[in-house]
Amino acid sequence: MSGRFVRSSKYRHVYGQSTKKELCYDNVRVSNNAWDSNLLKVNPEYISLNWEASGGGAFAVIPLSHKGKLPDQIPLFRGHTSAVLDTDFNPFNDQVIASASDDGKIGLWKVPDDYRIVYEPEEEIEDVAPVAKLSGHQRKVGHVKFHPTANNVLASSSADYTVKLWDVEAQKAHQSLAHKDIITSFDYNQDGTLLVTTSRDKQIRVWDLRTGEIVSSGPGHTGAKNSRVVWLDSDRIATTGFSKLSDRQLALWNASDIAAGPIGGFRYLDSSSGICMPFFDHDTKTLFLAGKGDGNIRYYEYGNDDFFELSEYQSTDPQRGIAFMPKRALNIKGNEIVRAYKTVKDSYIEPVGFYVPRRAETFQSDIYPDCYAGVPSVEAEEFFEGKSARPYVVDVEILYEDKPITKDNVHEAAEDKTELKKPEPTPTASPALGSKASEPVSKSAEPKEEKPDLQSKGSFGTSSSAFSGDKVNSMLAKASEEEEPRKKEDENNDEWENSGLLATRNRLAKTGKIELVHQAASGGKTLTEKEIGAMVKSGKISSSEGAKAVEKVREEEAKEAKEAEDKKSEPVEEKKPEPVEEKKPEPVEEKKPEPVEEKKPEPVEEKKPEPVEEKSTENGKDESEINPLPLLKEESLPQTDSATTAAASSGDSDKRISSLEELVQSLVSQVKSQQETIQQLSKKLDACTDCCATDAAPSKNECANRPEGAEQCDNCDC
Repeated sequence: MSGRFVRSSKYRHVYGQSTKKELCYDNVRVSNNAWDSNLLKVNPEYISLNWEASGGGAFAVIPLSHKGKLPDQIPLFRGHTSAVLDTDFNPFNDQVIASASDDGKIGLWKVPDDYRIVYEPEEEIEDVAPVAKLSGHQRKVGHVKFHPTANNVLASSSADYTVKLWDVEAQKAHQSLAHKDIITSFDYNQDGTLLVTTSRDKQIRVWDLRTGEIVSSGPGHTGAKNSRVVWLDSDRIATTGFSKLSDRQLALWNASDIAAGPIGGFRYLDSSSGICMPFFDHDTKTLFLAGKGDGNIRYYEYGNDDFFELSEYQSTDPQRGIAFMPKRALNIKGNEIVRAYKTVKDSYIEPVGFYVPRRAETFQSDIYPDCYAGVPSVEAEEFFEGKSARPYVVDVEILYEDKPITKDNVHEAAEDKTELKKPEPTPTASPALGSKASEPVSKSAEPKEEKPDLQSKGSFGTSSSAFSGDKVNSMLAKASEEEEPRKKEDENNDEWENSGLLATRNRLAKTGKIELVHQAASGGKTLTEKEIGAMVKSGKISSSEGAKAVEKVREEEAKEAKEAEDKKSEPVEEKKPEPVEEKKPEPVEEKKPEPVEEKKPEPVEEKKPEPVEEKSTENGKDESEINPLPLLKEESLPQTDSATTAAASSGDSDKRISSLEELVQSLVSQVKSQQETIQQLSKKLDACTDCCATDAAPSKNECANRPEGAEQCDNCDC
């Protein structure tokens, strides 16, 4: 039932939990360089962190197993002649790291097999040297990111206004994407065939990595500060940025038509000045936003071209950098769906886990869809020759059972499909809907010009510009499924709630009617039999559902015709006396004596006779005349027996009003008399207490002031 009022979601109660200080990574020195990057990256074995070091640029690699305070001197990855601005782990090899530096070079590193950060005092600490360097950029390299499906393919952005796509093994750049200003962020789509970039010229560009051409471009956020971009599913991207008034914003875009503007407009977040670092979890469809200088982390669930706010992890410790762990290294047995690592005060790294609260201790398959397996789909040479493939995913239950990931237990991810693409035109002819309804439907489907326009992009009275005809048809099919279980019904509530039609959907679920949806889809017109037939042929609803819909339309038409005939033949006056005769005698005889007989003697036995007799009679009057509220209504009803004209009905209303006024006055007088009686009794009780409750009283039941042999006290009548 909760899905009828609150949007149903498996991740609605996700909460973030910080880690104790002794389990964090303390005594780190985060780089003070002002370049806009995330500062750290993480994989199932290591954390890479831009390190504040002298004598050229360096970054540190910290094993996840080494928790607590780090030594003052640790081995660093040195080899750049200037500050390291960004790093990234190879998703298919946890030992390989790429680094971007202010010296215009890209470093390729391999973590040694015997790598450790704790040394004995007499031992000499050995830094790690790069395996190779990639040269080709003319100025500083700001960001690096490995390809999601192709092995040894790397993208890098530079202050020379270019993004280069590298074959790491051949150490060669295959593509160079020219921009007009510095690139502030970029991201791949899921199969790595497209790349989206944001730039300081406030433009968003989508590139085809095979041809190096722009697929779509358009203006993004209008603020002067940097914007960030992350690719969602299929052809949707999300950006964070600033308005002209420096308000932080979130926006959703159609990657194939950036120039059309954000879907639903820019979403206001707050007025903070820190850049929002976005991260999208493709498995749970959850977007996380962490602002630089903020302690909080917002998270939203993405669906139906909208972001639905789930909750917010709140902390007083601000972060300047953040990274997210791959799903294959999470605590699956603890129902952890995401884990973030953030820098705190530039002195330590704190893990923050996000959990779904569940009581069951078994594997929760509903919150764990297949996740990235960390296995490449194609090699670099194959990718640059034109081959592409979906990323490999693995069943999370294999990770729950601590089984290794192999090529035998992985498979390609299903292709993401956006629900709101342009629909194909539906055919006009309609097949038979069933043995009974086939003939009339096929006859009525002959004219083509009366076919309903279910493919229009108009909304159902909402402001969502992306609510297309496909969604109308899918909701129409759901409404006609009368025997669908409740569980499936609650899952579908999200779609209806987003369109503002949740109440309509609940009504349809009870009655089994689909006419209301027909009217909404066709601009207030009920669909005819031939129109339903057209929907059956187009596959929007099944033949059985169409037959039911046709039968309902016929029943409604017959019912309306019958009601019209009844209204003509039957007079209106005959319906009025029926309820009057039924309700008239019953409450008058039953309700009047009952409260007087039952409640009157009860207080007489408990209290003294003198005050109780007055109070009991008053209570009797009070209670017997409080209940006659329905009685008055019943007494006024017989006067409508012969009320066939408007004059008679107006006289009845005057009598009812006068009788109600008399009843109110009598109740007021009774309440006042009861209050006086209660005050008198209270005074007597106080006098008795003051008189008898003395230390001189020989016992609790005897009065100290009562003369011997007297029946009552002279002062208080005790």
